[in-house]
Amino acid sequence: MKKRFLTLVGALALAACAPNNFDGPRGAGFDNRSSFEIERARREAAMAGTSGAFTPPPPVQSGPVGGAIPAGDLAAAGIGQMGGQQGMTPMGSMQAPQPARSNTGISDEQNFDAVSGRETIESDAQRRQAQIAAQQVIAPQPLPDRPAATGPNIVEFALNAPNVKGQAWYSRSLLSGQSRFERNCAAYATADDAQRDFLARGGPERDRLGIDPDGDGFACGWDPAPFQRAARN
Repeated sequence: MKKRFLTLVGALALAACAPNNFDGPRGAGFDNRSSFEIERARREAAMAGTSGAFTPPPPVQSGPVGGAIPAGDLAAAGIGQMGGQQGMTPMGSMQAPQPARSNTGISDEQNFDAVSGRETIESDAQRRQAQIAAQQVIAPQPLPDRPAATGPNIVEFALNAPNVKGQAWYSRSLLSGQSRFERNCAAYATADDAQRDFLARGGPERDRLGIDPDGDGFACGWDPAPFQRAARN
């Protein structure tokens, strides 16, 4: 009898340490190895006459073989648990991203819904009257006289030009070549400067530097058309 009892205790110990990989007869009331082993041990104890002293073994723990990972090891690896413990942020405390605030400095005067909520026809009329009263009218002043020592007036010359750009109007020497034209025109920063100097040197009748080889009276490609259009508008 004692030998049978020791055998039964050994079987129960092996059942408690066995992994939870149950491959027994399911469908007969045994859902896992723990329930199967408990029932088998109870039957063997009854047959051995020790049912009164039988104590069921603890249920087999699920999880990795060898026991759970200690909490200290998890904390050392920076892994916490849910519920607000160290290493984790509770789901309830997570804040949703806030939408970007609109620029309150932009006027909404063109938005009818926004303006109608705070303005009336009367208040709008009063505001318009205040704006009109704050306006300052500046009377036109006569243009100052242009000093005579500033050189030729290319605006006046453009408005009185008898021809258009490219239309020969004055005689030119055949000695004025393209190379001389390009070399001398490169000395001016702008075509206006070239035309002003051209008129100061006797142009458009005379072309001392060869900067008006086609004889239209306009040096280095200068064009009077923009000045004429501005005067007409």
